[in-house]
Amino acid sequence: MSVDRRWPLVKNVSGVIRRSNSNDFRVLDGSMQVWTGDVYVPFAVEEMECKTVATGSPPLLHIWRHHQALVLGLRDRRLPNATGAMQYFANKGCSVAVRNSGGAAVPLDAGVVNVSLVLPNAPGAANIHTDFAVMANLIGDTVRLLAADSAIHVGEIAGAYCPGDYDLAIDGRKFCGIAQRRKMGGYVLQAFVVVEGSGSRHARTAADFYRRATAGAETEQGLQVMEGSAASLQELLGSNVTVAQFVDALRKVSLAGVHIVDEQSDYTHYSQIDLVNMVHTMKRRYDTD
Repeated sequence: MSVDRRWPLVKNVSGVIRRSNSNDFRVLDGSMQVWTGDVYVPFAVEEMECKTVATGSPPLLHIWRHHQALVLGLRDRRLPNATGAMQYFANKGCSVAVRNSGGAAVPLDAGVVNVSLVLPNAPGAANIHTDFAVMANLIGDTVRLLAADSAIHVGEIAGAYCPGDYDLAIDGRKFCGIAQRRKMGGYVLQAFVVVEGSGSRHARTAADFYRRATAGAETEQGLQVMEGSAASLQELLGSNVTVAQFVDALRKVSLAGVHIVDEQSDYTHYSQIDLVNMVHTMKRRYDTD
């Protein structure tokens, strides 16, 4: 992966994604209202939106936050004591989910901004690395609107929670991870960005999950998370960085030049029956021993 790479600004997301033949975009921005319900709901919305985009609706930019959640990867759910570890966090008031995209355990709170692009997936056009790079570009250029001299490293950070080839870090500490979910006709690029608060606290939460889920054998299973491997943008760029500033910069980068045909700030415009059914389907499909 490149180090300290300087990308050109992404002036038009629909132009960067070649599968999007329209300049129209939809926006679902719930970032100013922290979600307190089941953390499965935002993922269920995106699963539904994959079908909507596949049938011709414009791509969607989805921005959301959750007040206290732990989102696991499929491999996490298969750990020997995953059920007990998940129950431990649920008993502490944490909403726990197993997502259908790649990656591993990610703690969420009000300081983490989740960003997703739901896009059409033309047959034979998949390029996973290009897709990851698009989201890395988008987040990288957003950060540089907040701090122009930010030197961002792209590549796996040793000891970080939810490690991946497209981790984004500054000074060796991860602040963003990227995943994707592909379906017939549509796909989702997902990023979590730690904007406010303590990255070390999130790392401790992930490490605690792995200790409990592996009955203390996380080192042997290669799941050890190092506390100093993560930081928030607030810690990396200065204490004056806020969620509102990040979201404003994100919208400027991602939506410049596009035509917003619809904008919503919550999930009330979706069929609540369909949404509940999708949540139940995802739990049956992914939250299994």
